[in-house]
Amino acid sequence: MKACINSLKFVLIVFLLLKSLTGSSQLPQKEFRKEKYPHSEYAILREIAGSNKIIPPVFEQQILVTLSFFPELTGTAIEFRIRHAHTPLSTRPSWLSIFKKKNKRHYIISISDSSTHSLSPILFKNLDFNAQVGVLGHELSHVADFMNQSSYGMLRIGLGNLSRKFLDKFEYKTDSICIAHGLGYQLLAWSIFVRKALGSVNWEGADNITGPVMNRERYMNPGTILKKITADTIYMHTR
Repeated sequence: MKACINSLKFVLIVFLLLKSLTGSSQLPQKEFRKEKYPHSEYAILREIAGSNKIIPPVFEQQILVTLSFFPELTGTAIEFRIRHAHTPLSTRPSWLSIFKKKNKRHYIISISDSSTHSLSPILFKNLDFNAQVGVLGHELSHVADFMNQSSYGMLRIGLGNLSRKFLDKFEYKTDSICIAHGLGYQLLAWSIFVRKALGSVNWEGADNITGPVMNRERYMNPGTILKKITADTIYMHTR
């Protein structure tokens, strides 16, 4: 058994290194289930993808699976926190690390365990496993984007959050990064879940959950995600 685990570990290490060098993501799958991986594989993911990460045990499996699609974040300091917050999930660098070198920054992904009555249906704990991987993919796509930003670029993003037009482009781009990393079907599952749970055509974010139908997209609608998946060759084998 030990020899088998060591063999699997070696294969995964080589796989992740190759992915990091090529800049590509893992092969997409239409659905992830919690029981999909045996405990031995989760142990390997914990050692490799979980390096330099602080992960709450209750959501460890979802987080490790999602991290495995972001080989460029191997070794990046990321802390996943469960806290009371209005917004279901959010991602930011720690304040002091904004001014550090890109590879020295520390990122915080907050997962809310309580919110307003209207947002409670879409809290992370209420999503199915596949949709959880999808929204985590979106948040880790923020980190992947931040890793390419200088300190000036990070400050620009912070100021840009005051602009609705900037946020529309910023979140749309983040969804594109998530799809390019092979988590398009999981992002689609999250997108469908949110819109059904809220009875909303579009999802503009936690601070704007009601109002007229938008003529723009901040977070990609299901139809847009499907178009992106269809156009991306990495999804060919899943069609």
